Amino acid sequence: MSNQCFWVYILNCSNQTYYTGYTDNLEKRYHQHCSGKGSKYTRSFKPTSIAQSWEIEGDKAKAMYFERKIKKLTKKQKEVLIHHPHLLFIDENSTLI
Repeated sequence: MSNQCFWVYILNCSNQTYYTGYTDNLEKRYHQHCSGKGSKYTRSFKPTSIAQSWEIEGDKAKAMYFERKIKKLTKKQKEVLIHHPHLLFIDENSTLI
């Protein structure tokens, strides 16, 4: 196992929605999204800012776990998480929000 760092992030998009992803280089990935090369979704609905991000130490699977956890949330739950980022790391057996 490597000690590589990954980022899990939530973007504000132009249509008032959120896009969630993970990467090993947040700045580069954000610029890819802004230029239309990041994902199909952000090609259609350009990001306006990074709403929140978390640095995840460990392997890619750990970052993907948190990305999936966020993607399952409702918009309202994501808004709470954006304002209270520490809630992402609560016990796995608890409800996130």
